[in-house]
Amino acid sequence: MKTAIIYYSKHHGNTKKLLDQIATQSDITLIDASTTLDADLSGYDLIGFASGTYFSKLHQSVIEFAERNLPMEKKVFVISTYGGVKPRIHNLKKIISLRNGQFVGHYGCKGYDTYGLFKIIGGIAKGRPNAKDVARAVKFFNNLVERYGG
Repeated sequence: MKTAIIYYSKHHGNTKKLLDQIATQSDITLIDASTTLDADLSGYDLIGFASGTYFSKLHQSVIEFAERNLPMEKKVFVISTYGGVKPRIHNLKKIISLRNGQFVGHYGCKGYDTYGLFKIIGGIAKGRPNAKDVARAVKFFNNLVERYGG
């Protein structure tokens, strides 16, 4: 199953930590939405969007990438990290729906966060994502491949 994951992971690399581990066990294409504006995703069977949480949403570069590049009728999943609350992904689900796609799942876990006032107290969710979070992300992805791979 040919898979691409479009991601944004900057501040502490929380999201990229999950994706790097998935990539060591699976043949996937990772596309950084902050450096790649457009890509042909038509040849991929499964497409993921991954990001930390910014004001309760996935990073805007990931959403804009989906708006410009998500092909019709694809299976789509989300991986996210967050300091406090899981992101709302309704805007991405709307894009998927407009493309007659199928939303197949969302994995989210805590990630170290020092944004704004959290910096004063040394951040929240220290040490996250941890080994269990990473293992759960890999299991989530493997389950998707097993379920939709053929």
